[in-house]
Amino acid sequence: MKHHLMLGAASAALLLIAAGPSLAAETTVPAAPTEVDAVVVIGQGQSRQVQTLNSEAISLEAAGTSPLKAIDKLPGVTFQSADAFGAYEWSTRISIRGFNQNQLGFTLDGVPLGDMSYGAHNGLHISRAITNENIGRVELAQGAGALGVASTSNLGGTLQFFSRAPSEAMGGQLNVTGGADNMYRVFGRYDTGAIEQLGGLRAYASIASQSTEKWKGGGDQKQFQYDVKAVLPIGQGDLTAFYNGSQRREQDYQDLSFALIKRLGRNWDNTRPNWALAIAAANAYQKGTALPAPFTTVDDAYYAGAGVRDDELFGATLNLPINDMVKFNATAYGHTNKGQGLWYTPYVASPGYGVVGSTAAPLSIRTTEYDIDRRGLIGGLTVDLGAHVIGAGFWVENNDFNQARRYYAETASAPSRDPLDFQETPFFTQWAYNFETKTTVGHVEDTWTVNDALKVNFGFKAIKVENSVTRVAGNALAGTIESKDSFLPQVGFVFKATPDIEVFGGYTENMGAYVSAATSGPFGSQNQAAVDYIAKTLEPEASKTIELGARYRNERFQGVAAVYHVAFDNRLLAASTAAPILGLPAVLSNVGSVETQGLELAGTYSLTDAWSIYGAYTYNDSTYQDDVINGSGVVTV
Repeated sequence: MKHHLMLGAASAALLLIAAGPSLAAETTVPAAPTEVDAVVVIGQGQSRQVQTLNSEAISLEAAGTSPLKAIDKLPGVTFQSADAFGAYEWSTRISIRGFNQNQLGFTLDGVPLGDMSYGAHNGLHISRAITNENIGRVELAQGAGALGVASTSNLGGTLQFFSRAPSEAMGGQLNVTGGADNMYRVFGRYDTGAIEQLGGLRAYASIASQSTEKWKGGGDQKQFQYDVKAVLPIGQGDLTAFYNGSQRREQDYQDLSFALIKRLGRNWDNTRPNWALAIAAANAYQKGTALPAPFTTVDDAYYAGAGVRDDELFGATLNLPINDMVKFNATAYGHTNKGQGLWYTPYVASPGYGVVGSTAAPLSIRTTEYDIDRRGLIGGLTVDLGAHVIGAGFWVENNDFNQARRYYAETASAPSRDPLDFQETPFFTQWAYNFETKTTVGHVEDTWTVNDALKVNFGFKAIKVENSVTRVAGNALAGTIESKDSFLPQVGFVFKATPDIEVFGGYTENMGAYVSAATSGPFGSQNQAAVDYIAKTLEPEASKTIELGARYRNERFQGVAAVYHVAFDNRLLAASTAAPILGLPAVLSNVGSVETQGLELAGTYSLTDAWSIYGAYTYNDSTYQDDVINGSGVVTV
């Protein structure tokens, strides 16, 4: 643990005083001629608050570190994780301007990653979507993001990840990392360089294998990834294709409350490898006898928990300038996922427990199982008319998501299953549902260069998301719910006051689509009456964001100051809909609004051409505007 903390602290120190030159070929952000290379690039010319983190900044972190941890330094961002790399998905939490992860938008090379929440119904985490070493840059928009971002969850900010381009020169890269707790990581990449016989085609293939023991408790966290990307020049444009795969196996740390830490200490964890203690606690619960020390409740610890995920993400993008005025781009993509989240539950015994002569354990393995199969198409057209640049685009996606809750038997004498394997042959399926989500989004925007100093952009997007559910097992459940808004405007401006100073501002409206899952969203109650009620009464969450700021840049310094106000409406929370005597369940309800205002400051000063110092400051104040009142009229929150 100490070694990991020292490694993280050293990385943080390097990020404050960072080397300048870039080490890898990548897609770059246009920079002012006077700019000295910086690891954080302030978004000059943008009508919204934007910062970009380049590959150099990401590479300053220890190999295998989540890019989310790297962006923690940017204003408005808060990131937390239980592991040193920030890669353990169950524990990772990122928020931007007070919005939670499931209220943000994420893409990789324009391909939607959904809301990146654990057990996501419509995407996958960036740590599985691409190997960290292949990320070229990360662009953060703390507000609702550009109109063309393929997301229906970005009430708050958007994070767009961009992969490194294949190199023009043939070559390779090999990184080997080792550390405490038997940690190792090996990354290898081969670039073909431009192959003139194939029209200048260039490509790369990479593999990465990483493993570490947990820094406390028993168990391992492992991942194997492979990425392939190719670029074929076509006239003034290009055709890009990629195929990324991930096999992730990670054992959980026990969730800790302040009360648990005070009673059992920071190093408390699940009982693995102590099977006997887990069996004793489960026996005591099943028989109603005293729990073994140091348990005071059966939930103090379980034997183990784990997340098992296999993902494949693939796509192709065509960028094609039709002439000097018109540019066309289109991306077709697909994503498949097979996953299980599991834990050893003492609440359900294995079949045969208590029968004379049975070897059944007083506990079992409970899983939540996921299968995603989604396909989508994104397209856009840009017309440059001189003073006006007109852009229009669309995004359509069809997502089939299957989710189930199952139980698997164990033996009392010793564990018979590996929690890092996909579990098979369940003895009980509590519920299983099929969900279909159809997404249709379109946008139109005009960027008007009024004069050499002033640029204005205005446009809107329309969103329609249809969520449907059918029952496979469990409670009867069927129905459809729709999120729809045909006019979500976005207006902004950039005014160049002096050669070094620009002022920017904007206003954006956005809507968050409903979640299609049995564990969250409108279908989370798994109750037909509740679903019918919700479909008639619920409104999707919405946000209105106002930003105003200024940027300053000279040969040595670049900085930004921004203020913002966000009105977050139709907040969703499970709340009682009637008096308790009626026996109706708490269902997802609109419980009011939240208002947020804040200030963000960031700046980079180049000490020399090779060394710079960066700092940021954020102030955020969010206030609930409404009490939550239950069906009896009592304030509950």
